[in-house]
Amino acid sequence: MRFASRLVAAFLSCVTLTVHAAGELKPWPGGDTPALELQDLSGASHRLEDYRGKVVLLNFWATWCAPCREEMPSIGRLKKQLAGRPFVVLAVNVDEPESRIKNFLAMLPLDFPTLLDPGGRTAKAWKARILPATFLIAPHGRIRYTVTGELDWASEQVVRTVSELLPAANSER
Repeated sequence: MRFASRLVAAFLSCVTLTVHAAGELKPWPGGDTPALELQDLSGASHRLEDYRGKVVLLNFWATWCAPCREEMPSIGRLKKQLAGRPFVVLAVNVDEPESRIKNFLAMLPLDFPTLLDPGGRTAKAWKARILPATFLIAPHGRIRYTVTGELDWASEQVVRTVSELLPAANSER
């Protein structure tokens, strides 16, 4: 029964994503930045506060989510464009078995940490109800932008927006 419920939830998320597939980077309306402390596939712990001083792109995704899979390469291109700058990508897989994630990563290796969110508790705390859900966090640790749905992270406008958050570009952000 749990599998059937998950299957229905996945289907509804995909249907909802079809409507929201073209994501748009939007300013964060406010509120506190939720805590984040998760392990990656090798068991290393990652806490959001460990990345203070850097811009963090926090992406909630799942292997079954077509828009999630489609946007991953552009996230990798953004990371390459900002190489050497205080910028980090954290990809949070929402509630999937490690074996499924590892199989996916064997086909599409990622150049950034994949964090595990068993049970989806962290996604719930971040209100990431539709996948992909992505948050851009400024060096001081506050969310500045969010997007629901697929986005071309390597587009000129998005790169410019992310670059403006980097400490070298503007230490107040």
